[in-house]
Amino acid sequence: MGSAVSTQDPAPTTALSESQQNQESTTAKTSASDDTKPKKICCACPDTKKQRDECIVEHGEAACTKWIEAHRECLRAEGFNV
Repeated sequence: MGSAVSTQDPAPTTALSESQQNQESTTAKTSASDDTKPKKICCACPDTKKQRDECIVEHGEAACTKWIEAHRECLRAEGFNV
């Protein structure tokens, strides 16, 4: 009885190690796949979007065609059909 209590099975440590390896592998795959995900249009071209939005708020849409078109061109360069 005493020997059964003092003997420990190394399997749980090994399983934990494998589990950690699987987590790290999944994390690496997730970060690598972020590069292949299509961009969201809401997040593309933040600089031209900001300029466009500020102009529209201050001067109205009709006065900001320059910034609106600049933002559209940037979106097209990023691969969006606008």
